[in-house]
Amino acid sequence: MNPPTRISRRLAVIQSRLAPILPILSDPLFTGRLEDPLACDFLFGNPQEMPLSGFVEALQRAVTPQSKDWFAYKMSEPEARRAVAVGLRAWRGIDVLPEDIFLTNGAFAGLAVVLNALVDPGDEVIFISPPWFFYEALILNAGGEPVRVRVAADYNLDPDAIAASLTPRTRALIINSPNNPTGRVYPPETLARLGEILSTASARNGRTIYLLSDEAYSRIVYDDRKFTSPTTFYPDSFLIYTYGKTLLTPGQRVGYIVLPPEMPDREALREALFASQLLTGYAWPNALLQHALPDLDRLSIDIRHLQRKRDRMVGALREIGYEVHVPEGTFYLLPRSPLPDDLELVRRLAARHIYCLPGTAVEMPGFFRISLTATDEMIERSIPEFAAMFEEARQRVSPARVEA
Repeated sequence: MNPPTRISRRLAVIQSRLAPILPILSDPLFTGRLEDPLACDFLFGNPQEMPLSGFVEALQRAVTPQSKDWFAYKMSEPEARRAVAVGLRAWRGIDVLPEDIFLTNGAFAGLAVVLNALVDPGDEVIFISPPWFFYEALILNAGGEPVRVRVAADYNLDPDAIAASLTPRTRALIINSPNNPTGRVYPPETLARLGEILSTASARNGRTIYLLSDEAYSRIVYDDRKFTSPTTFYPDSFLIYTYGKTLLTPGQRVGYIVLPPEMPDREALREALFASQLLTGYAWPNALLQHALPDLDRLSIDIRHLQRKRDRMVGALREIGYEVHVPEGTFYLLPRSPLPDDLELVRRLAARHIYCLPGTAVEMPGFFRISLTATDEMIERSIPEFAAMFEEARQRVSPARVEA
């Protein structure tokens, strides 16, 4: 007989699915980087430089109360909604009704709110692999059944594989473009085909399949590339965004959910999202961030500087001998590990004060992820260590592998 457990079976299952990432969040080898003066921190997308002065100034302006309700309970404040609507019109050329904008405390909460509003026990929710490491857990927490679909060899979506995974139980599909961890920006022709596939399957099933478009990195694209939202080609979509990436302030949780102008049954969905925000732990941003949003929406970190860091790291790693593709967006690189065990590689790098994420954490065993939010100085200091690690790995390759 199994001993009684103090936690729910649901949470135990979720914890088991998070096994690849939880040790990284708690292992002293990696958490110690915060106290390591020599650290070259490529582990997560945390800022390694001081925040934008405009961000600080916006918060300073917003902190001065202008009414007795300035710091009262806040939901989706009218001025914050208007700021998002103005920004989407200027950036995307789309007109969104303010009442179709739902302010959230980040995209993490936005995804949870939408899933909790849509998913019943037994519903299937598809996510694309390699994924952000919390998609599966969020689906399980909402009572859904996660269904993973791998990308194609070039990291683009595989529409045929997605079509094959759709069943009468499919409720939703999560798409992340630009994709974390691959940096792939999904092209319009692929997204248009995806929209056709979802429309056909919804009609066949007699039940809407919703698209959840995680656009956390949609303003971080390189080489003057144009970003196309997956919501463009499918009306039954939720656009989910966070400012934490564009402003590089992930600890200040502010983002939004948007219903596109073509979304059917919007009144019922508005009510469902409102109720879900209440029940997802009051998933609205705090008052200060909402007051500051008209200023924050206009700000961004230096994307061209990020691109220069991308080019420097890709060039240096390739010169050393690493296999690494050039990401089209986000602030991540995904090199192949020179050791078969990517967790062993990142542990050996950590011993050299270089902190990276093992590919296993994002369903890419044999790879590792580098965050370009590191400083230029960290990048330059890390390159000799990456070279030494590559040489060490090369010398450890077995004779049989060398002959092969």
